Formats: sequence, C-alpha cells, structure tokens
Amino acid sequence: MTRAQLVDGWRIDVTSRPGVPKVLSQTSCARVVATALRAAGAPNPASLSVLLMTDAEIAGLNEAHLGHEGPTDVLSFPLLPPQAFPVHPGGYGGSSGPVGDERRAPPAPFVLPPRARPHLGDIALSVERAVAQAAEGRGGQTGDRAWAPEDEVRLLLTHGALHICGWDHADPVEERAMRALERELLGAPPV
Repeated sequence: MTRAQLVDGWRIDVTSRPGVPKVLSQTSCARVVATALRAAGAPNPASLSVLLMTDAEIAGLNEAHLGHEGPTDVLSFPLLPPQAFPVHPGGYGGSSGPVGDERRAPPAPFVLPPRARPHLGDIALSVERAVAQAAEGRGGQTGDRAWAPEDEVRLLLTHGALHICGWDHADPVEERAMRALERELLGAPPV
C-alpha cells in the first residue's frame, strides 16, 4: 500500500509491502524523512520514495545493485549528485573533501516540465531487519544497542535520507558529522 505524504513541500511516497510489520505509521515515516531532508538542505519542492519491505526483498536489491549477498537494513538510491546539496564536513567540497571540490559549480539543474517536482531518489528499508536488530541489541549507530523497533526505523530512515542528500560515512570526518547530525535529529544523547 502506497501513501503519498506532503510534508513541508516534499512529496514523500511511503509504500509498505505485504507482510511487513507495522512499526511506524506511513505519516510518521514521512515526517522523519522530511526532518532529515530539511537538515541536509534538500531541494524543495521535491519528491522521494520510501519502500518498507522484508528481508527477502531487500536482499534481492542488495545483490542486484551492490553485489552483496543477504539482507541489509537500509539502501539509498540517490538521483542527484552530491554537489546538488549544501557542503557539509568531509563531504563534497567540505574541509577534507577532494582538493578543488569547493571551486566546482554545482551541475546545471535538469529542466523539468512546469510544476513537476524533481525526484531525489528512493530509500529501501527492511522493517524485518530493523525489528531484529533492535531486539537483539544490534541496533543504533554502533550496532550494539537494544532499543525499541520504532527508534531503529527512525534511525534508518534518517540515515537513508542523509545518503540521498549526498552524505556518506566512508570518510572519517564525514562519518563523525553524519553520526552527530543523526543524533541531533533523533534527539539522542551524544555517544
């Protein structure tokens, strides 16, 4: 079942696949994503899709798109380059980004039909995996936290939305900044 949500100018389509446990309402999922989009300076108005799925479904995506076997918790499929978003620590043009990034202009915007929203990308989240990680004490940013499944889903949606907006955790500076922003957005205490 898909439900389109308009939150602060973003259209967020949340699809819950059959057999997926209901941990958060589709409206709550859209609000979590919109909070992360706002914090990351995502273009607005724009659209984004969230797919709440099973382990088996996300395992297929994980193998098809990343070449990794088995399920994962969240996958992000951004459609805009990182340069389309504001600079952040360690990211494109950030303090430890590749030399010369800050001098490159963002790409020219793709021309859309009148009143059309650019699509930012898609987030696929295994609710099954989120519930298991939370219950088994493998949740949170460090993978060692037992907490409510709702908290794990919120974290994964926030994490996925930041990836859509050009954030990553391969660079140590960017990872620290990304984790700090996630904690801030979720109202979690610092680690």
